[in-house]
Amino acid sequence: MPRHRHQLPQLRDELFLTDGGLETTLIFDQGLELPGFAAFHLLKDEAGTAALRRYFRAYTALAVQFQTGLILESATWRANADWGHRLGYTDNTLDKANRAAIHLLEELRTELAHHGPVVLSGCVGPRGDGYIASNAMTSEQAASYHHAQVETFAGTAADMVCAITMNYSAEAIGVTRAAQRAGMPVAISFTVETDGRLPTGQSLGDAIQEVDGSTDSYPSYYLLNCAHPSHFEGAFASEPWTARIRGLRANASTKSHAELNESTELDNGNPVELGEHYARLRVGPLPRLNVMGGCCGTDHRHVERIAAACKPIFSA
Repeated sequence: MPRHRHQLPQLRDELFLTDGGLETTLIFDQGLELPGFAAFHLLKDEAGTAALRRYFRAYTALAVQFQTGLILESATWRANADWGHRLGYTDNTLDKANRAAIHLLEELRTELAHHGPVVLSGCVGPRGDGYIASNAMTSEQAASYHHAQVETFAGTAADMVCAITMNYSAEAIGVTRAAQRAGMPVAISFTVETDGRLPTGQSLGDAIQEVDGSTDSYPSYYLLNCAHPSHFEGAFASEPWTARIRGLRANASTKSHAELNESTELDNGNPVELGEHYARLRVGPLPRLNVMGGCCGTDHRHVERIAAACKPIFSA
């Protein structure tokens, strides 16, 4: 059963950790094959499920170590119709895979019975590429497209859904409307480029305000993902929309998306410096930043350094 669906604890001013770059960790660090970057495909057998369980336990251990809240994000970024059908899933088997992903997180939350709040989040990925706004939909088309996955999560123990790597505002609006109709809290995470703008060229502020304006400010909060903090630190002004940003899942690398796409090796960046960037953002332009994890190239070592740099700020 959901524990926090009606009152998300991360909306208080406490530090919450989440995971790093799931797919890049599994592929480059663990040598696993993920066709189409589809981590949910591992749930098809016990060996793959065990690999996901080990991955998430690295982050549950960090939450215990630093005494923080924890958001467990399901391995379902690719578990929507287009990507699932490419891998041979039917609508029925895709539904089962999304449910299995949440069930795995339930097991992990049970292991933390004596720990602080643990939020289960159903991860919703883009219909297309996470970096490129291709085959764009209208907001209503996006709501219809993402409806099935969001409804599946609504029938599980998931406390919320989180749309990660949204790269144009209409799809973000569509996911938000699907969540509204399902009665699920939703967080929206936007992909930004090295100039702090969405891949479409729209400014982050305009995107957040467009989603809020189209949905009566339904998203519980917003996140940034798939960029290094050095790409967007200067993009924030003292405007009301910045208060809507609570989460950050930064890349380990300072390379652009184009450079990363051409890379044959994983760029792990500098975990210590990444943690320092997060701390500066929290005490500077993003004072409500309290949901902290990583994206491409990051793993538990990066999140550990983020927690070490930021935990004292919350304890002060």
